[in-house]
This record gives sequence, C-alpha cells and structure tokens, in this order.
Amino acid sequence: MLVLLALLAAAWLLWSGIYKPLLLMLGLFSCLLTLYVKQRMDYFENDVFALRFGRRLFGYWLWLAKEVVKSSLDVARIVVSPSLPISPVVVKIQASCDHPVDQAILANSITLTPGTLALDVYDGEITVHALTEKGAEELMRGEMDRRVLSLRNN
Repeated sequence: MLVLLALLAAAWLLWSGIYKPLLLMLGLFSCLLTLYVKQRMDYFENDVFALRFGRRLFGYWLWLAKEVVKSSLDVARIVVSPSLPISPVVVKIQASCDHPVDQAILANSITLTPGTLALDVYDGEITVHALTEKGAEELMRGEMDRRVLSLRNN
C-alpha cells in the first residue's frame, strides 16, 4: 500500500507541476481516496494484476527507451522526406507470453514505439498497424516479444 501511495503521489506531483498548499492537499486526498477505493474493491488481490518490479524490468525500460528514440528518428525522417515513403500495413503478432499483464506490456510497448500501434489484443494475438513494412518486419522478428517474455522469469 505504501509503495502504491508513493507511486501515486510521485505521479501526481510530476504531472501536476503546481505546488501550492491547497493543490498539494487535494492531490494527497485524491491519492488516499484511490487507495481506499482500491482496498474496498479488492481489485489488485488477483494475480492477473500483479506487477513484477525486478532488475530485468529496468533493463527492459532502458532498451524500450532506445527503441523509442530510434523509431522516432525513423518516423521523423519519413515525415520530412518529400516523397513520404510510407507503406502502411496491418499485421498480427502472436505473443509468446500467456499472462494478461505480459500481453498488455507488449501491446503498450508496441504503441509507445512511434510508427506502430497495437489495435487489438485477443487470445494472445496482437493486431498491429505499422507505418512501414520495415517497422512491421522488426516486430515480426520478435525481439520485443522475447524481452517481455524474459520479464516473467524474474
């Protein structure tokens, strides 16, 4: 509970950016209200919502940040090119992981990477729209899927 409170408070402080006493009190109230509602619902008592914070997760975040920067540069290059060399494609990727949290991490990672968008996740299959065929091929190689799968083995 304390870890969740600290994460909620940190997120609120970072996203708010206003540190006046009234707003700080309202932020604290909203964080405590969220914890109260969470506790009453027993929402996170199920293993489906269990997040695993380990050293591999931080390594994954670093790798994902590198991929986001690399993809951002590729998309910027495509957008500023006079010929606009896009070749949009929709592909289906089979997730190696069967846990819903891992599939959500994979789909969200795909969406965070510029030039790709996870459209649907159903029964371990992720439908992805890619701006270019090259971007779709990179996803089909399965590096991101392999890295998300390795998070499960913390």
